[in-house]
Amino acid sequence: MTKNENTRTLGSAGPSVFKLGLGCMGMSALYGEADRTESIATLHAYLDAVPDGTNALLDTGDFYGMGHNEMLIGEALRAVPAAAREQALVSVKFGALRTVEGGFTGYDGRPEAVKNFLAYSLQRLGRDHIDVYRIARVDPAVPIEETVGAIAEAVEAGHVRHIGLSEVGADTLRRAAAVAPIADLQIEYSLISRGIEEEILPTARELGIGVTAYGVLSRGLISGHFSRDRELAPGDFRGMSPRFQGENLQRNLDLVDALRKVAEDKGVSVAQTAITWVLSRGEDIVPLVGARRRDRLSEALGAMEVELTSADLAAIEEAVPAGAAAGERYPAAQMAHLDSEH
Repeated sequence: MTKNENTRTLGSAGPSVFKLGLGCMGMSALYGEADRTESIATLHAYLDAVPDGTNALLDTGDFYGMGHNEMLIGEALRAVPAAAREQALVSVKFGALRTVEGGFTGYDGRPEAVKNFLAYSLQRLGRDHIDVYRIARVDPAVPIEETVGAIAEAVEAGHVRHIGLSEVGADTLRRAAAVAPIADLQIEYSLISRGIEEEILPTARELGIGVTAYGVLSRGLISGHFSRDRELAPGDFRGMSPRFQGENLQRNLDLVDALRKVAEDKGVSVAQTAITWVLSRGEDIVPLVGARRRDRLSEALGAMEVELTSADLAAIEEAVPAGAAAGERYPAAQMAHLDSEH
């Protein structure tokens, strides 16, 4: 591949990055125990896979493992050559309020809170700036203009390079973009989560805002590796996720079985088919793959070599029609925090 084929730009205001980003959450939280040594090896394998002269994209949140994920990334980056470290862009979500027990109690988007969260993230990462900074969910008590304005001040001060958003609707996108340039919107987008296509994605494109798509394998549900009788580990978020419950799970895995037939005809894996589908949705979309292990990362990177024909795309649409998923993408309490769903 040429450099241009390897890269995509985060909107009209953002940086050029490798066309697959690495979502790091699972290395610290929400999917049960993770192997620290394997996590760091996976981070290094991803950085090694990114061609020289191309920016890698590592996505995290300051609340993933209550700072654990940022420190893990910082540790991994300190062990690589300076050139690779310079080309590793880090995207950070902030604002989630946690308890000692691991619960979520809301979000804080006040300007003074933005400055506080940012100071701690820079320390944990061991960096003098964050490449893309965004509030994880809109704080309903604080106008988005105030939160974005505080990040814009951090950009002026050199502590942040680009402003992002997360899980916001079209109206909030417009309000935020009126305050300062927005590089990208991070939002769930996959074969079974296509809600952004109606209004949010067209609005982002109108405003020149890129999309970093998380959940492209729906937390493993459409990876081809999730079995019908799998027992989830204690603390695994999927144990509370509606799409992984009872009849919903069985119906969703029926969709995966149909997708598997398409993938087998193509000679690729189910995961590669699902990732390539997201890649095919536009040059302004950068999928985030949440690999915690090197073998899963290798499989995901293989999606970059897959080309989908119009016939392939039609077969995928037939196997997994828009709106076919059973169950919401989050439990009701978390859905209520999604500006993108209102």
